Amino acid sequence: MAISTQDIKQLRDATGCGMMDCKRALEESSGNVDSAKEYLRKKGIAKAEKKSGRTTGEGAIGHYIHSNGKIGVLVEIRSETDFVARSDDFQQLIKDVAMHIAAMNPLAVNEESFPKVVLARERRIASESDEVLKKPEKIRPKIVEGKVKKFIKENALLNQAFVKDQNITVDDRVKETAGKVGENIKVVRFVRIELGSETASVVE
Repeated sequence: MAISTQDIKQLRDATGCGMMDCKRALEESSGNVDSAKEYLRKKGIAKAEKKSGRTTGEGAIGHYIHSNGKIGVLVEIRSETDFVARSDDFQQLIKDVAMHIAAMNPLAVNEESFPKVVLARERRIASESDEVLKKPEKIRPKIVEGKVKKFIKENALLNQAFVKDQNITVDDRVKETAGKVGENIKVVRFVRIELGSETASVVE
């Protein structure tokens, strides 16, 4: 089917992707804009995954202060070049991730960065819970690991549903930007400070 220039421009304005990518996405999606957006999202994530092993020596530190002035966040996100770190797409990503951290209060960047003592505590709590103890002994370890995996999904930053779009994770949001700018992007660490809390959550 014929794809109009207006449709291509509409998709480009909505996604920030190039004209040819938008045209191809619309062609692959039979002109459906929502399907074309999903096509571009998956393509961007696929591109990002291919670059995930490349060195990230540049980047930027961004911040977010909640409107009530009682929650503040600093987040370090790295890129391959300073050119990308200064781009609008990268800066918007930093703002989005910092805002998400303020809202969702993650405990670690990803599964690998969770302190072992925290995961051990969660396993102990789960194994001693009434819900698990009333199950047959042979299936208890599987139930406990399921609960720990759920804990990680709910509390690891990259695994959490993105606060501005519950249909994707924060990791998806990062990879979308990485696919768009053509570089590897990595969330390194963050600090979340809440008024009245005795300690800041410093995570890397």
